[in-house]
Amino acid sequence: MRINYHAKHSIYVGGDRVKFSCGHMTIFPDGTKEKLHGHNFNVGVAIFLRDIEPESFLDLKIVRKHINAQCDAWDERVLLPGKSPYFEVVKENGAEVELLLCRKRYVFPSDEVILLPVTNVIVETLAVEFGQSLIASLGPILRRDVVDGVDVTVSEAPGQGGLYHWDWNSSNSVKG
Repeated sequence: MRINYHAKHSIYVGGDRVKFSCGHMTIFPDGTKEKLHGHNFNVGVAIFLRDIEPESFLDLKIVRKHINAQCDAWDERVLLPGKSPYFEVVKENGAEVELLLCRKRYVFPSDEVILLPVTNVIVETLAVEFGQSLIASLGPILRRDVVDGVDVTVSEAPGQGGLYHWDWNSSNSVKG
């Protein structure tokens, strides 16, 4: 006998141990910016399931592995807004990247910088970029017959963060 719970179910991965630490600079609408500073960003991921029957099992160990890989990729890096009109790469030689951000010059080791395809590095865009990267890496795990959607939160302080929601009706849904 199959039980129909008539409700959405979800699994969740997050907490104090799911995080990345990085530097960034928020850009303001007038073209000014904050000083370079860092945060310990916490990540939470909820995957909404169609039901909780055994054939719909989603292995949390695999999900955690993908979340941790994305956290590791951004950890101890400077995240920069590659699509900002106030951002320009002046020179990159493999070892260093020289850039202008809001008319200020910076030189960083290339392996410590990540250029994100965003106009500003803020919790909202971090949630979107983290979520889209995670969803792409999970790929076949997010089967349409098992998963309804995914929420990704990136928090810079308790009670303060950004949320990205993906579902099968999203324009950026994975194929499956």
